[in-house]
Amino acid sequence: MRFALRTLALLLVLTSVSTVSRAEVKLPALFSDHMVLQSGVKAPVWGTADPGEQVRVTLGSASAQAIADSAGRWKVELGPLEARGPFEMTVAGKNTVTLHDVAVGEVWICSGQSNMEMAVGNSPRAWGGVDNAKQEIAAGNYPLIRHFAVKKAVAGKPQSEVIGQWVVATPETVGEFTAVGYFFGREIHEALRVPVGLIHTSWGGTPAEAWTSEQALAGDSDLANITKSWQGKLAGYPQLLDKYLEQLTQWDESSRQAEAQGKVAPPPPQFPDDPRSNSWRASGLFNAMIAPLIPYGIRGAIWYQGESNADRAYQYRKLFPAMIEDWRRAWGEGDFPFLFVQLANYIQDYAPKTSWAELREAQFMAWSLPNAGMATAVDIGDPNDIHPKNKQELGRRLALAAEAITYGKDVVYAGPIYGSMKTEGAAIRIIFKHVSGGLVAKGAGKTLTGFEIAGEDRKFVPAEAKISGDTILVRSAQVPRPVAVRYAWADNPQCSLYGKSGLPAYPFRTDDWPGVTAGKK
Repeated sequence: MRFALRTLALLLVLTSVSTVSRAEVKLPALFSDHMVLQSGVKAPVWGTADPGEQVRVTLGSASAQAIADSAGRWKVELGPLEARGPFEMTVAGKNTVTLHDVAVGEVWICSGQSNMEMAVGNSPRAWGGVDNAKQEIAAGNYPLIRHFAVKKAVAGKPQSEVIGQWVVATPETVGEFTAVGYFFGREIHEALRVPVGLIHTSWGGTPAEAWTSEQALAGDSDLANITKSWQGKLAGYPQLLDKYLEQLTQWDESSRQAEAQGKVAPPPPQFPDDPRSNSWRASGLFNAMIAPLIPYGIRGAIWYQGESNADRAYQYRKLFPAMIEDWRRAWGEGDFPFLFVQLANYIQDYAPKTSWAELREAQFMAWSLPNAGMATAVDIGDPNDIHPKNKQELGRRLALAAEAITYGKDVVYAGPIYGSMKTEGAAIRIIFKHVSGGLVAKGAGKTLTGFEIAGEDRKFVPAEAKISGDTILVRSAQVPRPVAVRYAWADNPQCSLYGKSGLPAYPFRTDDWPGVTAGKK
């Protein structure tokens, strides 16, 4: 009898706890203390509650309510909100959740691979830290700059939640922030004098297809093979496990024999990597690290990636724009600003010497998308370090693009851009669409370097280049009948051409001859 009563009491407690749990209004991790909501738009706020439960969200004078659907999901839209704060936000249903120190300002997604993941300093992800890391950290007291780092994860289907928390920029915390994102956000904060929220979702060494939805990849005939390849790996994994178990049995028997004979046992077989958790898995990072952020209100995205796709640069011409349009379609906010970094100069021994040049060309092509912007890092990299440390200048260049493209400020945000060419006897004249206030040469002796010229034989040789007004005249005695010019066309090119604004010219070529990555998938 006593046992039965104890059991009944336990069941009543468990039932009570379960009932309370179901009744609680809950918010995703994105909605927490110190968060930044996007100004100037109707900011979505969502969560879960009991089916049919009425939920009211209040922020300052803004308020909205919704009824949870049959699955317990609800969503409201606040505003449009004015950039200010901090506020307290209350989310009230059968219970009330209060969020403190909520700001309204500019929210940017910061994504890509390791050069976006690279932290300011004091972090395993800092890879030695940025230039002047100690000073930057000590000066990192910006109460209205906040950072949300998405925990790394891979998923086969779109998820609804991420792990992370909003953190205010202080000397104690800023060392863990994405360096590119932080310096970009600092420039935006100082230019606009508004709060800035940085949602950092990146993973070192990952390709663009991992950040693109399955729908976008499978729906494009040129990209569908990426998804099919991973589907094959997933389908074949059980066979790899079976083979591993066979090898393990054989190894165990061989090890026992070796032990009995006094010999050294052979090494065990290697356990096969699970493609389900591979960070290169097609759509795996989109599903786990982008989809749960949607439809959080954002101004735009900054992106630093491409190194892992350099050996398939021609494919990137299609893949990268497809990813950008995929994100825009998923968010449903129209062609939101998408600003990206053109790869830095770097020497690598394991790839053809122009694969990075071809990747930069593919990135340049994506610039033609509406509301896209590109900041080149081709002159501020490190030949011996794939993680260049001058992230301050890169953040500044991205911020200039944002100020011009997104915020309508009259600032120069791009260096000289190749427009066209004209053959003049034994020389070729390069005409620019954008001269950034005029052309100048930088470097030793202020001599233009990094130019190459070729004839019909397609063999490029170093060329003499001279500034002529807003054009460049290129020639070489070795090429009496030139047909093509290239500038900064290498993994680690010489960069000498700038605009008077101080921004570098973008690498270019006048030819369209097939490159070393043409046809690679």
